[in-house]
Amino acid sequence: MRINVNIKKLDDRAILPTYGSEFAAGADLYSCSDTVEIAAGETVLIHTGIAIELPEGYAGLVYSRSGLASKRGLAPANKVGVIDCDYRGEIMIALHNHGNSSQTVERGERIAQLVITPYFTADFNESDELSNTVRGEGGFGSTGRK
Repeated sequence: MRINVNIKKLDDRAILPTYGSEFAAGADLYSCSDTVEIAAGETVLIHTGIAIELPEGYAGLVYSRSGLASKRGLAPANKVGVIDCDYRGEIMIALHNHGNSSQTVERGERIAQLVITPYFTADFNESDELSNTVRGEGGFGSTGRK
């Protein structure tokens, strides 16, 4: 399924998101920052130079790029960024270096991926009781290996 999404370039050097293949779920986001050095254990905000207008009822989820994370240790610091449909500011990626050595990010480099997805909001109703289930209060691995 395809939807129309308006994007505004905030910098002439910005690169619009692109999909790497016909069925890719995530569109690549590109650095619009000049060359940035990210020391081991450091987090740096990387500009994309774009703002996005998501349709009502959709959110943009910003994930790491698997190659960048596994080969260079660079991934979004917040693990998954959430872009709300009413946000109109620049998309920026807080890129964290999980590795042991400094990494360089160049302008035009793919730094994260954007997945656009529908979402639901909830009306939270306070209740004194919740329904019973077989699982009950078991959490943190309670359904895993025995």
